[in-house]
Amino acid sequence: MTICAPADCSTMIDVRAGVDQVDRELVALLARRFGYMDAAARIKPERSAVRDEARKAQVIAQARAAAVPLRVPDTLVADMWERLVEASIAYELAAFDRRQAMP
Repeated sequence: MTICAPADCSTMIDVRAGVDQVDRELVALLARRFGYMDAAARIKPERSAVRDEARKAQVIAQARAAAVPLRVPDTLVADMWERLVEASIAYELAAFDRRQAMP
């Protein structure tokens, strides 16, 4: 099935196919992002370095700013990134702990 641009969708089948494709792409991007969390857990020398509130604020602000010219609700993006960053921190902490437990 060919995926059409949103403006070219004429049926709900078109819309759903497009949404499903975007969801697959988002999951692939999340896998890539979490790969960077694995790298951070490998690189950071101490567990206490995992949580960085200044960096968290910067990441959320950057996402929010990127949303504005794309006409995506920036407050919604900020809320989503808050959850994403917290999930990333939890993932990185677990990855750090796994690395420390290795002989």
